[in-house]
Amino acid sequence: MTKDYYNQNAKEFVENTLNADMTSLYNRFEKYLKKGDKILDLGCGSGRDSLYFISKGYEVVAADYSEALVKMASDLLDQEVMMLDMREMNFCDEFHGIWACASILHISRDEMEKVMANCERALKQGGIFYLSFKYGNKEAFRNERFFNDYNEGSFEDLMKGFPGLKVLETWKTRDVRVGREDECWLNILMVLI
Repeated sequence: MTKDYYNQNAKEFVENTLNADMTSLYNRFEKYLKKGDKILDLGCGSGRDSLYFISKGYEVVAADYSEALVKMASDLLDQEVMMLDMREMNFCDEFHGIWACASILHISRDEMEKVMANCERALKQGGIFYLSFKYGNKEAFRNERFFNDYNEGSFEDLMKGFPGLKVLETWKTRDVRVGREDECWLNILMVLI
C-alpha cells in the first residue's frame, strides 16, 4: 500500500521534498565520514540526499522500493538507482555509511529486526548508520501510508537485539518542510563496533 502511494504520488512527493534543507543532518552524519567513502542512500526518494553526497565526493549507491521514485531519482542523479526492498537486502561489509532518512519508518515492527540486521551486515566495521522516524511509539496508517513511529525508549528496546550497533547520538528535530513544522522526528546515529 505504501509503495503504491509513492508510485501514484511520486511527482507531488518529489516537489514537496526535493528542496528541503537537510544541512544540519548532513553535517552530523558527515563528521564521521571521509571524502570518497561509500554511502548507501536507503529509500532515496527524490534523490535529493544522494545528489548532495555525490557533490561532496562520496561514492553513493541510491536505492528505493518505488519504481516511479527510482526513475525520477535516476534522472536527477544521472546514474542508475537500484530498485530495492530493504527487507530483502543482502549487501555484506560494503558501506562506510548508510543514510536512511525517513525510509525505514515504513517497515512494520514485526519486520524491523530483519531490516536492521540487513543494514548491520551491509556496514563496514566502524561504519555509520543514520536513520529517522516520526516521533512517537505506534504503528499507524496515515494519508495512505504505513508509519512505524519510535521514541527514545522504544528505539532503545529495538536495539537490545543488536549489540554490534552502538548508538552515538539521538536527537529530536522539527520537520523542515513548510507547513509541517509541528511534526517531530527522532534522529539516530549509530556505529558498527
